Amino acid sequence: MSQAGTTSTRPSTAEAERLWRLWKERGDSAARDRLVLLYSPMVRYLAQRKLRELPVHCELDDLVSCGLIALMRAVERFDPAKGATFEQFAWTRVVGAIVDELRRQDWVPRATRRLGREIEEARQRLLIRNGQSPSDHEIATELGISVGELSDRLADLQRADLVSLNAPVRSSDDGTLEVGDLIVSSSASDDPESQAMAAERAVVVRKAIRSLSERERMVLELVYVQNLQGREVAQRLGVSDSRVSQILSGAREALRKAVESYQAGSESTSLLEVAV
Repeated sequence: MSQAGTTSTRPSTAEAERLWRLWKERGDSAARDRLVLLYSPMVRYLAQRKLRELPVHCELDDLVSCGLIALMRAVERFDPAKGATFEQFAWTRVVGAIVDELRRQDWVPRATRRLGREIEEARQRLLIRNGQSPSDHEIATELGISVGELSDRLADLQRADLVSLNAPVRSSDDGTLEVGDLIVSSSASDDPESQAMAAERAVVVRKAIRSLSERERMVLELVYVQNLQGREVAQRLGVSDSRVSQILSGAREALRKAVESYQAGSESTSLLEVAV
């Protein structure tokens, strides 16, 4: 197992076992601390590698913290008699802990994430096979589903990928740049007509929210006002994670239709004024 950027500090198999035996057999806490310190770069490497595959709301420090805890537990539970080296054992324990932490943070049902992986794998197979980016029809055929079902699955995935405007931008060198900083303000925001229409849309949205069921309004408040994760919302309401996702999707759809209905009415009024 090679770890980029950690080879200079990584101990040999014999050195790792020697430090472990000093701790296990003699209670040498300095040897234990030294072993953890030597393998801590491995933890950060594994966390960073995993983070590249994930949405921006996942924090590197959270993954590193749970990985270090797993590393310390690995020191306690390692048994060389079972045949694995300490590095192999620790690597497996740290990766498992990071995956568990990601599942704990993720409010999206696993079935939705699995659909995303299946679609991406199908897209990659077709790209390799045909040498060009596949169409939705080709992807749907590869998966054995209709184009409509594929569109529904993609819509579910888009709704699942919520990003906080306060999430840090990973390409930022100093870590101070946030997603919201990259959003360009529209010059139309200074236009009185645009401001009036925005105020009207706000009234439409508030009216649409009042028309939702009590549970839908509660889920919206818990997610968008109290910033709770889906799993925490599910625990508070006594339902499953997937049920929370369904309620949230239904509420969003109702609000979207209300706004689209308002916009369609506004466009009709504008056309009538032009004709007159």
